[in-house]
Amino acid sequence: MKMESKILGILGGGQLGRMSAMAAARLGISTHILCPEEGCPASLVTPFFTCADYKNEEALKAFAASVDVIGYEFENIPLKTIEFLKKLKPVYPDSKLLEVSQNRLKEKDFLNSIGIPTAPWAPCYKAEDIEVTLAKWATSKCIIKTARFGYDGKGQIFHRDNDNIHENWAKLNTEEAVIEGVIDFDFEISAIIARDLKGQSVVYPAALNEHKNHILSKTIAPAPIPTELHEKAAEMVTKIADAVDLVGVLTLELFVTKDGELLANEIAPRTHNSGHWTIDACAVSQFENHVRTVCGLPVGDATPHSAAEMINLVGIEDVKSIPKYLDMPHAHVHLYGKTEARDGRKMGHVTILKK
Repeated sequence: MKMESKILGILGGGQLGRMSAMAAARLGISTHILCPEEGCPASLVTPFFTCADYKNEEALKAFAASVDVIGYEFENIPLKTIEFLKKLKPVYPDSKLLEVSQNRLKEKDFLNSIGIPTAPWAPCYKAEDIEVTLAKWATSKCIIKTARFGYDGKGQIFHRDNDNIHENWAKLNTEEAVIEGVIDFDFEISAIIARDLKGQSVVYPAALNEHKNHILSKTIAPAPIPTELHEKAAEMVTKIADAVDLVGVLTLELFVTKDGELLANEIAPRTHNSGHWTIDACAVSQFENHVRTVCGLPVGDATPHSAAEMINLVGIEDVKSIPKYLDMPHAHVHLYGKTEARDGRKMGHVTILKK
């Protein structure tokens, strides 16, 4: 009897691609990583690796010819790359979701169009738009974010009415941005859904996220919130997944306001840092479910067998704490194979299971 084998192509070679490749190997699925950086984390754990730019069509053709299906590990892959590859092999999630998540203006408009609330927002194309919006909202402060390519606090400025509008606009160095109202929220949670080719889906329990310097520092899962908030977060992320006919994994970041309401912050059309705890606390992790769903396998159970606390190892100081975690009971250390620690760089994470 011969076992059917597949090769999953992954665009992007960071730690998310690395953990997806490792999950794929457990299922007997090989991976082929395409990334423009030699020695990237995912390249160290995959049998097939292509170092090429995402716009290199000859490399993309050869990459597509070598795989059965294609996924991606981050949302800043050029949309033209996905459209090009779609003509050659199935690509999941679909480019519609990628296009929405790449542009904050489209993202917020989409969320509101399907009945999911967000903070107040307005488009911004010039410095004067900030002044007009603040007057309209009768407020003295807002957050200005570039429409594209912002993550971990990059591409955004907190603006107050005594700041110089033209200076703040110039700092963003963009022609398109979104102005967001400042929300007095208690904390942030995230909900992760996996949905397969047959439309079957599972949602992991919402997790509570803590940040340092705009970078995720700690995730507590399941989040210590009322059951009704867990259910509402699951309903919201499921609504998004169904609206885009998701195949793959999708993450929704949410603000929990002082009065217990949920407001959508951002969509990530992929596995997410706040879901790393699922590797050690669930029978089927977010990464395995990503591989399962895009490769045509049934989605797996998202029920955790343990509560968990995930701690990001970011930068030089956190790397120094690794020996402590290696000696800690119930601690699972995950290092990403990056050889140089720098401030703000995610070097690994630790998941501590709560027995």
